[in-house]
Amino acid sequence: MKIAYICVDPGIPVFGCKGASIHVQEIIRAFQNQGATVTLFAAKLGGEPPKDLVDLPVHCLPKVPKGDLAMREQGLFQQNQTLQNLLTQAAPYDLVYERYSLWSHAGMTFARNCQIPGILEVNAPLIEEQATHRVLLDRDLALQVAEIVFGKATALIAVSQEVKSYLQQWVSGDRLFVMPNGINPARFAGLSKPSQTELFTVGFVSSLKPWHGLDYLIEAFAQLRRTVPEARLLIVGDGPQRQVLERAISQRNLTTQVQWTGTVPPEQVPHWLSQMSVAVAPYPASEDFYFSPLKVVEYMAAGLPIVASCIGQVKDIIDDGVTGILCLPGEPTALAQALERLWRSPQQRQQLGLAARDFVLKHHTWDRVAAQILAIAQA
Repeated sequence: MKIAYICVDPGIPVFGCKGASIHVQEIIRAFQNQGATVTLFAAKLGGEPPKDLVDLPVHCLPKVPKGDLAMREQGLFQQNQTLQNLLTQAAPYDLVYERYSLWSHAGMTFARNCQIPGILEVNAPLIEEQATHRVLLDRDLALQVAEIVFGKATALIAVSQEVKSYLQQWVSGDRLFVMPNGINPARFAGLSKPSQTELFTVGFVSSLKPWHGLDYLIEAFAQLRRTVPEARLLIVGDGPQRQVLERAISQRNLTTQVQWTGTVPPEQVPHWLSQMSVAVAPYPASEDFYFSPLKVVEYMAAGLPIVASCIGQVKDIIDDGVTGILCLPGEPTALAQALERLWRSPQQRQQLGLAARDFVLKHHTWDRVAAQILAIAQA
């Protein structure tokens, strides 16, 4: 099968370090593992490709200038014609697979015109996300694009049940499929684990955004240190909240107990996971938690015991007390207490980590996701 993979969201550097970047790379690898030939169409590359994707054919759209936001939105919308031309020149394809972006409908339009399957992956309610966390001027045009792209897609892949529910206002249920994020077992093979006698290290991986709950984690860590003074906090990643978080850590006199790695490339994440005693996903309470957290399944793949908020898809993936520990979202005391229990029981940490790894290898690999996608396309 010959696949056109499209990611024209200018906020996603496909060869970068974001969770979305990893998602794009791993889906492409998984398609290739299924025997498919993939060509990438992207708005932003973000650097050189990993070694195993060096030979991937890539078509990069011209950059749309930043500055006047109204002009930028129009420029991103007008790229539909550019993408349509690139697809036409590189055709034929057996499948068009596109990661939904706010202004793009060319991929699904091209697939419909060519009478081939067009599958749209939807990771978030982007219109609401853009309006809430950034700025959205032309909401009507974004809604128009959504109606076109959702309407023309042969099938839509939602990464969570919450995203599926959002899509049901546009799409009938028989075209909607839920496929959570997965893992690449090869990235986590042969990881060395810290000795149980080493310092108790609480770890977190991700970009530092408000919805990740890092303020709750810092307060929980401060509470944990009162009973576990040798505890350390390892934060892997970087982002817009770092300065705020550093101030909060300094105010609690915890600066020397917290290690920051800054941004790390995807291939280095497993190494940092191997330095953790327990990993956390301390999401705050939210009525609109629609995420499929990549960090959670990667923690599991690394064989780590996890303490996570009981919210959204997290509570569906983690079996409380079996593959991790769930606690009330936005409750630092509950998080601190769960971490202390795990500190007191190295045996439970080991049991949780082994069960988590076994579960995710059986049910949440990218190869499994890609096989399901291709089965939908072929049907």
